[in-house]
Amino acid sequence: QTGPYGPHTSSSSSPPSSSSPAFCPVQPSRHIVERQSRMLNFRVEYRQRSIEVVLEDASTVGDIKTILETELQVPVSKMQLKGWKSGDVSDSTVLQSLHLPKNNSLYVLTPDIAPLASTSQSSAQQGSSSQNYLLVISHREAQRDYSLNFPASKTIQEVKRNISDLTNIPVRHQQWDGWPATASDDSITLAASGISYPCHHLTVCRRSSPALTVDQTDECTDVHMVSDSEDDFEDAPEFGVDESEIFGMGSSSCQKSPMMPEDSENEGDALLHFTAEFSRRYGDCHPVFYIGSLEAASQEAFYGKARDRKLLAIYLHNDESVLGNVFCSQMMCADSIVSYLSQNFITWAWDVTKEANKARLLTMCTRHFGSVVAQTIRTYKTDQFPLLLIVMGKRTSNEVLNVIQGNTTVDELMMRLMGAMEIFSAQQQEDIKDEDEREAREMVKREQDEAYRLSLEADRKKREAQEREEAEQVRQERIRKEQEEEREAIRLSLEQALPPEPKEDDGEPISKLRIRTPSGEFLERRFLGSCKLQVLFDFVASKGYPSDEFKLLTTFPRRNITQLDPAWSLLEAKLFPQETLFLEAKE
Repeated sequence: QTGPYGPHTSSSSSPPSSSSPAFCPVQPSRHIVERQSRMLNFRVEYRQRSIEVVLEDASTVGDIKTILETELQVPVSKMQLKGWKSGDVSDSTVLQSLHLPKNNSLYVLTPDIAPLASTSQSSAQQGSSSQNYLLVISHREAQRDYSLNFPASKTIQEVKRNISDLTNIPVRHQQWDGWPATASDDSITLAASGISYPCHHLTVCRRSSPALTVDQTDECTDVHMVSDSEDDFEDAPEFGVDESEIFGMGSSSCQKSPMMPEDSENEGDALLHFTAEFSRRYGDCHPVFYIGSLEAASQEAFYGKARDRKLLAIYLHNDESVLGNVFCSQMMCADSIVSYLSQNFITWAWDVTKEANKARLLTMCTRHFGSVVAQTIRTYKTDQFPLLLIVMGKRTSNEVLNVIQGNTTVDELMMRLMGAMEIFSAQQQEDIKDEDEREAREMVKREQDEAYRLSLEADRKKREAQEREEAEQVRQERIRKEQEEEREAIRLSLEQALPPEPKEDDGEPISKLRIRTPSGEFLERRFLGSCKLQVLFDFVASKGYPSDEFKLLTTFPRRNITQLDPAWSLLEAKLFPQETLFLEAKE
């Protein structure tokens, strides 16, 4: 089934919609760390209708037309989409290349389709299942509005599932305002729900989840789990919700997807899985984890130019540690920590919950940092995880500046990160100084080599310049002759193709034309009144005045005859029975 943002898998089996919603960005992969595309909003006006379209900027102009073809029932071939600030564009133009703002206004022209006499027919069909509803949905926490088109055959449950993917609010946690009283059953369609047509406004927010409730007396310590319904727990796998989120607990006894599988073929795939699972558990506000091997992360951090080098932060996660959830949600997802790590560190992560992954990590650390680092990691117990290793690259080896354990606070973590940055900055300044001195020496040597090379080439360049000038003169002369010959050939062919000049006593309408050339000379000739303008243009071109270089104008009132349709006759162009024209060179 198709939702308002691309493919969506659902357990329900409702029939396919007759028209796609006008919100069709490509569903991004959950493994992508940084989203490169933007969402663009388009309000498209057509006669008495206004269509809202939401697309990714990776889409093309043709994608918009395809959506409008469904919405307006107008073939793409008869549709002209206007209003682009950069002028007319082709259907294959990618929206990203147009550098558009987020909100845009366009309009559709259909010159080949006559306008309808009235709109009463469409108004009478507003309750039909073939109509589309525009739902303006306000996400209260994000302070963002979504304008989505849905066919009337969509059910309320399907709308809520689509909004779940847009807002990351599971259906059972959604709290809605704006549904009419008749929309109490989520299985009914929009057409039968009683919402306003064609536009209806709704508000959604995350419902306050029933928390763990504890008796306020000191004697009672029983913890009661509260749920909206028994179905909440059964629905969790369908929406990809971790059971620990339902119970509000971070215990490792709850079943949940591992941060990193044991059977990943390479480190990049393992890190993609880790990043996706981390985002699912703790949200999208987290450090940007480097996707690649530990060796590649080290190369990125340590072996560029001195000014571009960074510290390497290695985050080691263990799901069996009681500190894992707190450290991830409170430390690693804190805005200040995320910002500081993103600016100053290359952050690489690994999950050591499984023994196979831990052994794989120790092998990598031994290869890149030596056996001391691997042995240090072995000494930490499970309850001391997560760990954050701060590694600095040096000329001969890599040095671990700090090992931060999971039992810390945001302030302490920030202080230790800043302390590592002070050490790194001092070393970086020395490296920059050495690099600048080395580049200065290399620059002097390059300048000397360049001066020597220039002295050797000076005479050769003079000779080559003279030879090129002579060759260019010969070439220009040859081109000029070829152009003259080509023009003469075209002129002769046009002259031979002209119909014979009619006689005055032929009995047909005759038009006498007198044409003044830019040199002051006059060209005179008789034409049949039914003769096409193209014949006149060919006659003028045969005299050495092609229409792509000269304009043919009337004297008074001044008209540009070359802009008229060449298929018009002289009578239609009002060049009858006689007319004086003049030729003027185009700018």
